[in-house]
Amino acid sequence: MANATSMPTGQGSSADSSRRTSVYVTCGLIVALFGVYFPILSNMVHHWSLVEDYQHGFIIAPLAVWFAYERRWDLENARISGSWLGLLPLVIGLTSLTIGRLGTELMTMRSGFIFTLIGFVLLLLGKDVFKILAFPLGFLFLMVPLPQSLVNTVAFPLQLIAAQFAVVSLQELGIPALVEGNIIHLAHTELFVHEACSGLRSLMALITLGVVFAHFFKSDSLPIQLFLVGSTIPIAIFVNAFRVALTGYLAHHFGEEAAGGPVHDFQGIMTFGMAFFMLLAEGRLIEILMGISARRKEGEA
Repeated sequence: MANATSMPTGQGSSADSSRRTSVYVTCGLIVALFGVYFPILSNMVHHWSLVEDYQHGFIIAPLAVWFAYERRWDLENARISGSWLGLLPLVIGLTSLTIGRLGTELMTMRSGFIFTLIGFVLLLLGKDVFKILAFPLGFLFLMVPLPQSLVNTVAFPLQLIAAQFAVVSLQELGIPALVEGNIIHLAHTELFVHEACSGLRSLMALITLGVVFAHFFKSDSLPIQLFLVGSTIPIAIFVNAFRVALTGYLAHHFGEEAAGGPVHDFQGIMTFGMAFFMLLAEGRLIEILMGISARRKEGEA
């Protein structure tokens, strides 16, 4: 009996040792990865501090760590068995780094860091661990700024939408206004809807907020969570257009000075708060509809 019980103990000790080794090797490689990508990552952090559209990037990594920490008990029980599938994101990450350096394309290099990180986790820790960490790892992509060429492509249509919505709203209020591209002509002044007023800033921040909100939402239904995240796009467009219309209203009644400076900054805080409460209201409505649906099914049963 003594021999029979000693074998499982030895096997368990060997398994624990192998598990610790895999975790230590992965952590060591991640530290080395940070060292290789340090100039790229520090440049990205500097970008966040300069460009207000991406200042939400400062909270992405801490939130990702928290999301992983939430699953710590699952990670302790997860089977560690490396998967060769990790070579795919690893190759994508290293290729992105190479191409990015050759073409000086920052988004490619920055995304390459996350792909390489995913590759290490999948290659050394396996599919079970990767499934648990998939959301925190994918969440990190939200911290990568978009290339300026894409920003320009997206921002200008948003500027036009905001300007057109503002003019229609002002005309409904009896205020004479005309739109010419992204320029709003009022009776006594003109408003230029700049790129900063395109709503891209609130859009990026709201998408991040929507992902976090969907993660903590009571429903585990993926379609509902995706719907919540997707709804942040029309919400962001609407509240930004409302902000431009409000700016036009203030400029017409109180002069252009009343629509700028601290007042303009306060409008940004107010409209983002409005967008947040719209998202909360949408979530509450979904909860009510889910409750009604559940009671109906119970009644039919």
